[in-house]
Amino acid sequence: MSESSPLPPVRLTSEAELARDALATPLLSRAARLARWAGPDTRVGAGGELVEEQLPGAAGALGLTGDDAAATASEAWRVAVDTGLVEIVDEEEGTVAAGADLALLTSGAPQDVLGVWLTALETVLADASVPDLDDLVDAVDGGGEIDFSSLDWDPEAEAEFLDGVLGNLYLLTVSEGGAGESPVPLPALAASMIVPDDMGEPTNDVLEQVSDAMMRLDDQFRLLEPVGLVDFQPVDETLMADTDEESAAADDADVSRYGMVRLTPLGLYGLRARLLESGLTAPAVGDLADKGADALLDGTAAFPPTAARAETEQWLARREPLAAARELLAAARGGDAGAPLRRLHCQQALSLVGLEAEPALREVLDDAELGGLARVWLSEHGAADVPPPSEAMIFWLTIDTIAAQLAAEGNSAELQGLVEGLAQQHGSFFAAAWRVDHPATPDVLEAMGRLHPDKKVAKEARKAAFKARSQQGG
Repeated sequence: MSESSPLPPVRLTSEAELARDALATPLLSRAARLARWAGPDTRVGAGGELVEEQLPGAAGALGLTGDDAAATASEAWRVAVDTGLVEIVDEEEGTVAAGADLALLTSGAPQDVLGVWLTALETVLADASVPDLDDLVDAVDGGGEIDFSSLDWDPEAEAEFLDGVLGNLYLLTVSEGGAGESPVPLPALAASMIVPDDMGEPTNDVLEQVSDAMMRLDDQFRLLEPVGLVDFQPVDETLMADTDEESAAADDADVSRYGMVRLTPLGLYGLRARLLESGLTAPAVGDLADKGADALLDGTAAFPPTAARAETEQWLARREPLAAARELLAAARGGDAGAPLRRLHCQQALSLVGLEAEPALREVLDDAELGGLARVWLSEHGAADVPPPSEAMIFWLTIDTIAAQLAAEGNSAELQGLVEGLAQQHGSFFAAAWRVDHPATPDVLEAMGRLHPDKKVAKEARKAAFKARSQQGG
């Protein structure tokens, strides 16, 4: 992900709801219960871990039984220590007490609770990048030390791989037309990290790498689910067994058996917080609600349509319609390169405002930059006595509209259709268009020359662009 390119905006649940979700996650709730269970007789080792003889008691306090009970209790205890729910009183004696942050879970603000949860998330993410216990046991040498070279494990590369996977999952979730709330197949997520974008048919070697990555992710997402980051359906373990050809064919038809993962609302919040901390621009819908109209029009320029509308609706909800319309129109003025797109977004924002805004639109009817869009708005809302636009205003609005669409979409098929329609309906369009006193006139006419499929018309457009540039002293 580029640090200069903003990600699509994410729609977040309220902090109060997210805090409730955080408190309900299995891992944080267990950590809190152990922090309250700990007392004067609780003892920890040099690293803050519960001594082995106290693990059964901790597991019992959590109501855990079975082979994994002690390991689950140990993990919850480590999270309690790392998040400050438990603090080490005396390292030599190994005594502990409830930490200052434990009270935040019951009496703190939602932001305080989420801060504790984010710390827990970092602990789990660090654990997810570590080789599993069996591999560590196999790597112990004769002297009882772990031979890390035998593990083929690069901590930095492992953390980077997991960050990349989570970044891709975030992008798939927030992108317009992406996965949204639907789960993502684990093979697709693994392939997004392994298969080069320009590769057609993956080689057997690449497919093997994808399979290995998928199994790695299966282990990692099993660790990440209890902290509330994801909802996860693990890989069906029967797939690991030898099967006949008929069974294998059935497996291929049911991709969900290979694992499915979905970011929770809490997971979206957590990953966005990490992205922001790493220096990336990761907007959230509602970020601009308390900003000025200039920030709204500029900020939503890179938003997908659905997100731009949602952001604008939140912005409008905090303002009186007439005042909002006046502020939007004032922010839409300008002759800079971004002004046409601001006016387009202004027009889209005003389409969400009712007739209470009519006086603001009438106030700008004689404005060279805003008079055209004001007439469009008034006509669409059935207003009476809307003066017809002059020919000069029609041409100016046409150039401004094409400039805005070029900035928003580039050379799109929709824009090509508009260009063809203009040239067909107005035989003398280019003869008049080059005289339009708009900063974008030369660029718009050059674009029309590129987009029009008829060579004769395209040549006319390029000639008109040359004249416009000469007239503007370019």
